[in-house]
Amino acid sequence: MSSVIASRRYASALLSAAEEGGFLDQATQELAQIKIVLDQSRELVHVLRSPVINADKKTHILQEVFADTVGDKVMIFLKLIAKKKRSGMLPQIIVEYQKLLDEANGIINVSITSATPMSDDQVKALVAKLSSYTGKTIREKMALNGELLGGVTVKIGDTILDGSVRHQLQLLKKALVSERV
Repeated sequence: MSSVIASRRYASALLSAAEEGGFLDQATQELAQIKIVLDQSRELVHVLRSPVINADKKTHILQEVFADTVGDKVMIFLKLIAKKKRSGMLPQIIVEYQKLLDEANGIINVSITSATPMSDDQVKALVAKLSSYTGKTIREKMALNGELLGGVTVKIGDTILDGSVRHQLQLLKKALVSERV
């Protein structure tokens, strides 16, 4: 089984348990805290992924590191994935959990790249149009890329909407070259 599929299954199980058990907000906050720790500690991620370190030791490490960060229910989940030898997938499980939660709440992540900084009003207008286009709530991530020359590119999942000047010039060049032939 691929790690993405397994991660999604564990994330789905945790999300379902959290919804049914009434601790969804708590689990979400605690997983966010765990993600911060994992993002800041490559050594911890390496230890969790190591096949040399046994499941009991990984369980102990998870308890030591997250004892003050997470409640009993999330700790049970951490112990479970360690016991099942899936602790190395914890970062991916958290990512999949957030994706499933966003999906359930009608939220999509959108990457917006512009050549120059956009004003707050421009961002709000673009987000409103994207929300109307997708029918979902938009969580935007802004970036700058001077190579675009002007305009913006928007990435929604696997779809890229390219309204950059650079792209328009490439299309124009392609059209001019094809007419010559």
